[in-house]
Amino acid sequence: MVQRLTSYASGGGCACKIPPGELEEAVRGLTGHRSPDLLVGLDDGDDAAVVRIDARTALVATADFFTPVVDDAYDWGRIAAANALSDVYAMGGRPVVAVNLVGWPRDRLPTELMAEVLRGGADVAALAGCHVAGGHSVDDPEPKYGMAVTGL
Repeated sequence: MVQRLTSYASGGGCACKIPPGELEEAVRGLTGHRSPDLLVGLDDGDDAAVVRIDARTALVATADFFTPVVDDAYDWGRIAAANALSDVYAMGGRPVVAVNLVGWPRDRLPTELMAEVLRGGADVAALAGCHVAGGHSVDDPEPKYGMAVTGL
């Protein structure tokens, strides 16, 4: 039986994001550690943070994940990984290492499909020269996949 991954998601991809106004309200008042080395942070509303390491090097950090946007598990993994990596590129960085972020309805979808999602993500990361070094997974009513990526 073919699994239609998109049928397990209440919103597809970026359509499941929290609207910007609601998110701004939720983070209003959060300050964190202020430092001149934080080049792009919470106040900037960007998809990645940038922290100066030394005079010539900055670290770029991002996390991005979403529900299925296509029904093919491998392609969804590729799309989600490319989306996460693109946040580093958008900040002028080069992805170095990523960790997988997975939410999976274990009682409704086979782990073989999750393996295909992860394989798609790993293949895209490899093409970018980015190491995939583990990750985090949770049992979730909706499938979700993405990556936390660190770049320079």
